[in-house]
Amino acid sequence: MISIDPTRISERDNYKLMIGSIIPRPIAFVTSTTKTGTLNGAPFSYFNIVSSDPPLISLSIQRKDGDMKDTARNIIEGKEFVVHIVDESNVEKINKTAASLPPNESEIELAELTPVESTRIKVPGIKEAKIRIECVLEKSIELGGQAMPGCDLLIGNVVQFHIDEALFSKGRINQEKLGAVSRLAGNYYAKVGNIFEIERPK
Repeated sequence: MISIDPTRISERDNYKLMIGSIIPRPIAFVTSTTKTGTLNGAPFSYFNIVSSDPPLISLSIQRKDGDMKDTARNIIEGKEFVVHIVDESNVEKINKTAASLPPNESEIELAELTPVESTRIKVPGIKEAKIRIECVLEKSIELGGQAMPGCDLLIGNVVQFHIDEALFSKGRINQEKLGAVSRLAGNYYAKVGNIFEIERPK
C-alpha cells in the first residue's frame, strides 16, 4: 500500500489521485446567465445530492489561479441555475461546452444546443436533456486559503424537476432509459454497466 500526504504533493497531483479514485462521478451540465443575459453552459463532475428534505444538490467549481469561473460567478450573482443530467444521447454535445470561451460568448450556441424556458426561474435549460432541475442558490462557500480560495462550493435548492415522460412511471425514473453517463479520469467516461441488487438489512 502506497501512503501519500496530500500536503506534500502539488494540486495537480491531488487532482489526479482524486479523479482516479472517486469514480464514477455523476455529471451535471449547468446553465447560468451573465448579467448581460448571455446563456452559459458547462459540465461539472464535482456534483451530488446533499439532501432530499429539503431537496438540495451540491456543485463544486474549482478556481484557476484564484479566479472564479464564469458559472460560479453567474450563480452567485444571479442566484439561479439549471442542472441537467448528462446521458448517452447528449454527451458529445455537452463535451463541446467544456471549451474555454469569454463570458459574453455562449457555449450553448457553440454546441448547437436548444434553449428551453424554465418554469420557476429565469435561467433557461436545454431541450436535449432528459432530466433538468431548476435550482435557486441556497448557499455559497469559498473553500481553501483566505488569501486565494481554490474552490466555490454551491448548494442549490431544487424548485422544479423536468423529466422526460418516457422515463417516468409510478413516481420512479427508469435508469436504463435515462442512460446517464459518468466521469472517470482523463478523457474517459462510463455508461451504467451490470446492475445488481443487494437487500438492505432491516
